[in-house]
Amino acid sequence: MINEKTLKFIREHAHDNPKALALKKPADAEIDFQTALIQIEGRQVAARKLPEWAANDGIVFPPKVSLEQCSSEETACYKQTVIKRLLHEAGIPATKFVDITGGFGIDFSYLSALFKEAVYIERQDRLCQLAKHNFSILGLTQAQVIQADCAEAITNMDNMSVCYADPARRDATGRKTVLITDCDPDLGKLQETLEKKTRFCMFKLSPLLDISHAASALHHVSEVHVVCLQDECKELLLITDNHKQDTDYTCHCINLGRSYPSYTFSPAEEQSAVCNYAKELGNYLYEPHAGILKAGAFKSIACRFGLKKLHPNSHLYTSDRLAETFPGRSFQIDACGNFSKASIKQLTGSLDKANLTVRNFPADVSELRKRLKLKDGGDVYLFATTLADNTHALIRTHKIQTGNR
Repeated sequence: MINEKTLKFIREHAHDNPKALALKKPADAEIDFQTALIQIEGRQVAARKLPEWAANDGIVFPPKVSLEQCSSEETACYKQTVIKRLLHEAGIPATKFVDITGGFGIDFSYLSALFKEAVYIERQDRLCQLAKHNFSILGLTQAQVIQADCAEAITNMDNMSVCYADPARRDATGRKTVLITDCDPDLGKLQETLEKKTRFCMFKLSPLLDISHAASALHHVSEVHVVCLQDECKELLLITDNHKQDTDYTCHCINLGRSYPSYTFSPAEEQSAVCNYAKELGNYLYEPHAGILKAGAFKSIACRFGLKKLHPNSHLYTSDRLAETFPGRSFQIDACGNFSKASIKQLTGSLDKANLTVRNFPADVSELRKRLKLKDGGDVYLFATTLADNTHALIRTHKIQTGNR
């Protein structure tokens, strides 16, 4: 797919700045310079996002924009563990897997490894050619690449074990879309066909999507996975099980790259939970990780860990005894005060820098940092928030070090 002289040029300039390199076109006409630049830039992105692929000299990468939109190695591996568990729990053999929105094929490569037969469907010829080459390099002999519209292709499919889809979330003008009905393909329109073809579907959706809306827009949703990587919400995965009759589902909140335990709850549990609100702060302060906040497990987490919530809208929690397995950041409280000059001086007078978090407070971090005259960093963590009696508070803490927290 890439000639030897171009490959040699790519290896020799693997760590060069692509923008600077673009001004130094080689004299040798046999070097495909544009392809080389794309591959050098692609490998540099893949080195942090897809280290296994980046380490394989034969992999060919698409332009940088496609790489930035594809799944990371960590999130692809997580999907693999979820599918493996689903098949085991259902007692279904891993016979046939179909990815109806192939793309660059990261998720396909990890998920297809579980199956005897795997089908990649993609409309774009260039991506199909890349997929054929890369799957061969990766040794995915069970992979079949089909260039087609997925709605037409799946009507001719035999029974599948699992179907996967990551619909495009940009419209014809390139603008980002969020709603399921705005994605391509529209999963709602495909569901009736998919229900006849497979037991399980995994749909990767925008992390900006409202979870309850997504669950109600699709049939037979059994699980929702909010997948974060290094505290940033990356993916929303919906699992549909065509044997499921009720509307209940479990929500799994995962933060990859951190030592936080996973947190699983149901919307029914969250709706019925009754949490207590703190009349005064305890010894410890807790901040749930980003996946839990996205999933809206604001009350159930307090009940589960025996915590008191600071305010209905603050989403910070406190306790006298340490909740050692809390899925998020844990802090020991050193002091608390209001925003009078005297109180601020007492809390921050000895500091020139601190880590600042704002929760349910009428100013953002940058505004408050200017007011407090503090640089970012250090070992002190300040929380500006609202307490149960609707007063504003500044809480000084230090982090409790546990694993990667």
